[in-house]
Amino acid sequence: MKLIIGYLYHDLMNIYGDIGNIIALQKRAEWRGIEAEVKYISIGDSLKTGEVDIFFFGGGQDLSQELVAKDLTKGKGKVIKSEVEKGVPLLSICGGYQLLGDYYQPFDKPKLKGVGLFPAYTNASNDRMIGNIVIQTSVISRQSSDLVGFENHSGKTKLKKGAKPLGQVLKGFGNNGEDRTEGCIYKNAVGCYIHGSLLPKNPRLTDWLLQKALEKKYKKDVVLEPLNNEIELKAHNKAISKFG
Repeated sequence: MKLIIGYLYHDLMNIYGDIGNIIALQKRAEWRGIEAEVKYISIGDSLKTGEVDIFFFGGGQDLSQELVAKDLTKGKGKVIKSEVEKGVPLLSICGGYQLLGDYYQPFDKPKLKGVGLFPAYTNASNDRMIGNIVIQTSVISRQSSDLVGFENHSGKTKLKKGAKPLGQVLKGFGNNGEDRTEGCIYKNAVGCYIHGSLLPKNPRLTDWLLQKALEKKYKKDVVLEPLNNEIELKAHNKAISKFG
């Protein structure tokens, strides 16, 4: 089996260790004998239906978001949204998450139109929401589990009526520091503010994305071979222990 990981705007949207998510996806696939190729997709590159099995979209500064938002309107945004509608999994962090919502409104610049994948919108604020974060989610398994990481954003994301958050904030700020929600999930697409990077310390989420990609591509139920997660879970538990 083989998976193509589409790394969106790798040269513009990659802060706070976001590339670690690509490494985690690749390695956890390869350790199971699944070939994992990374396809780098940036401004001016083409993107066609069926080319990518998992999308990743990292975070970036406002200037990068301006450039990326403009490029998304030229066709990539429609392809990404169409692929997610078909079940292709996606993980987006911070700026990538914001640009996949309805819009991102900076302080003193024009509103950046989003892809409209997530039923959410983001406005810049004077609050800097920074630090470690722990959320509780039931998205990736039947039982609730924790996701851990690091957040650093001033944008406040609000979910629209009917939107499903990725989870509830136990420690940290999350979407906006007010309603205790973090992230958003639509079909097999996940958006959130968790850097750090997210996937190496949260192997369950990594495997959930891989499983969804394999099931979509090969049109059959997939049970992933268990891996030794001792190191990953030590990092996960260490992050939680810092909150006391």
